[in-house]
Amino acid sequence: MFETTTAPPRPDEVRLFDVHAVAQFLSCSTRHVYRLADSGRMPRPRKLGVLVRWDRLELEKWLAAGCPASADSPCPAEKGEIGADGR
Repeated sequence: MFETTTAPPRPDEVRLFDVHAVAQFLSCSTRHVYRLADSGRMPRPRKLGVLVRWDRLELEKWLAAGCPASADSPCPAEKGEIGADGR
């Protein structure tokens, strides 16, 4: 009778991004996205079981703020705890 088709959501309607969507959003490679996340230089992803997703709104706020390192960055140099001379 009736055939219902749903169009895929527009990128601005999607709340959670996978690594490929984040890479496209940031114009970089997926490997670079993982490097940024692992070093704490971008918002941490959410883990949904085995899935890894980033919140689009957090990414937009992070970009608007000038891409600061996360407060929980594991790298002391990025938080200003280590000087340029390594001490």
